[in-house]
Amino acid sequence: MKKFIILLFVLISGSIFSQVAVENSPENNNHWTFGGGIGVGFGSNSAFYLSASPRVGYKLTDDLEGGVAGSISWQTSDFYRSTMFGVGPFLNYYIARTFFVSANYQHYFINYKDKFYDYKTTENEDALYLGGGYMQRIGNNSYLQLGLMYNVLWKENSSIFSNGLVPNIGFVVGL
Repeated sequence: MKKFIILLFVLISGSIFSQVAVENSPENNNHWTFGGGIGVGFGSNSAFYLSASPRVGYKLTDDLEGGVAGSISWQTSDFYRSTMFGVGPFLNYYIARTFFVSANYQHYFINYKDKFYDYKTTENEDALYLGGGYMQRIGNNSYLQLGLMYNVLWKENSSIFSNGLVPNIGFVVGL
């Protein structure tokens, strides 16, 4: 049952995540992109998860985009509550509008409270996500992205994250 709830949590969070970028048409010659994502999840012991991750990018070339991404997440359950803020640069390279590779550095500020033991902590953690995935055109300048990222800085016994692997599903408009 626990594996089913975790899988459901990942699917719900991933399917709600979306990225949106401003259209770059020849008429306005705009190289700026704006976007972000949202996530929602539910689990056992009254667990609830909510996140948002805005981003601002600049198209360096037709296939290369760099920018700054942020993130905020809030988690609560019967046993704990945490808030996490993150910020850092990202770089995306698009291959024939079918595949993409991505690098995203995030510095996280984490507040955690264990309700059972009445324990509070404030931590900082760095993450460098490297990965990529597949893009499927679904409209004029719209794409569905299916990808997998791995935090190469993740360490099993010293990280607040349960593992370094992060699946993602998103939509991109304006590439």
